[in-house]
Amino acid sequence: MAEVVFKDVAKRYGDVSVIEGLNLDIRDHEFMVLVGPSGCGKSTALRMIAGLEEISGGTVSIGDRVVNEVAPKDRDIAMVFQSYALYPHMTIRENLEFGLKIRKTPKAEMDRLVNEAAEMLGITQLLDRKPKQLSGGQRQRVAVGRAITRKPAVFLFDEPLSNLDAKLRVQMRAEISKLQNRLKTTTVYVTHDQVEAMTMGHRIAIMKDGKLQQVGTPLEVYEQPSNLFVAAFIGTPPMNFVKATIADGGATLKGPAFSLPVAQSYRALTAGKDGKALVVGIRAENLSDGSRPVRGESARIPVTVEIAEPLGHEVLVYARASGDDLIVAKVDPHHAPAIDQKLELVVELEALHLFDAATERRLTA
Repeated sequence: MAEVVFKDVAKRYGDVSVIEGLNLDIRDHEFMVLVGPSGCGKSTALRMIAGLEEISGGTVSIGDRVVNEVAPKDRDIAMVFQSYALYPHMTIRENLEFGLKIRKTPKAEMDRLVNEAAEMLGITQLLDRKPKQLSGGQRQRVAVGRAITRKPAVFLFDEPLSNLDAKLRVQMRAEISKLQNRLKTTTVYVTHDQVEAMTMGHRIAIMKDGKLQQVGTPLEVYEQPSNLFVAAFIGTPPMNFVKATIADGGATLKGPAFSLPVAQSYRALTAGKDGKALVVGIRAENLSDGSRPVRGESARIPVTVEIAEPLGHEVLVYARASGDDLIVAKVDPHHAPAIDQKLELVVELEALHLFDAATERRLTA
């Protein structure tokens, strides 16, 4: 078993709290992604698993063992860094062998493990080269290969793709996902890129200011964000937000520029709450120009187009209802509107997200 458990974990530097009250259960064989903006505590949490950061409070467990006082070399983990951390004077084979030599692995076993990792990552032909002779993507494969040869209980990845160009990032994230699926090793992956998180993780843990905001599958956090921060952070383009109040006995959401009827499926949440201030979230894909089929109940919002960004398969339309309500919608590229054109955007009412304006929490029954 290689379950990783944070229980009431805190990390403080003097009077500065970086992480406070972190509780997270990472399951055996799971690919867990820690995601959030810079400074949210995700890399610090990873380094506490590795033993590279002391724990100020609470416990971190790997398997059935609390590892707070266990040396990094005895935790049965392997870490892949953003900076590759390869020895420049060694060949690729020697880099892959380094950790095994320290553990006094027999030569025959060492050769088997190195050759197996190299074949798995497609770097067999590079074993006699030095790191400076490799591209960024090849160096990152070597860094991953060095972790694989260890056969650890837990893989730790600290923003490993940040130094790669966009095309290589897409390729490497697919390779890392396939590798984890093949090896079935518990994996904790840190990134600030929500696209990496959504495409790679079995589950995602979203952090902000050292606190856990939500844990769930990519689809769960996308469709049911627990608060405004998660709703804004997950999804491209970011979710639209409009201030509104509940009116007409819970049947209407009144905004400064337009009003929307409440879908029947949400009436239990809004009934009897007239005057309550909300923030209404609308994803771009749940707004259209009416040229594609609409799911469920719908309503229309009159807007004026300010910007149209063609992306080939779709056009992102930035339109203003009035005042500061700039709304982003996805429309068919064959029906792209012109700048300053007036049109009506169709809203899928059952896809709205309702958040309490005071607490910023999602409305729940």
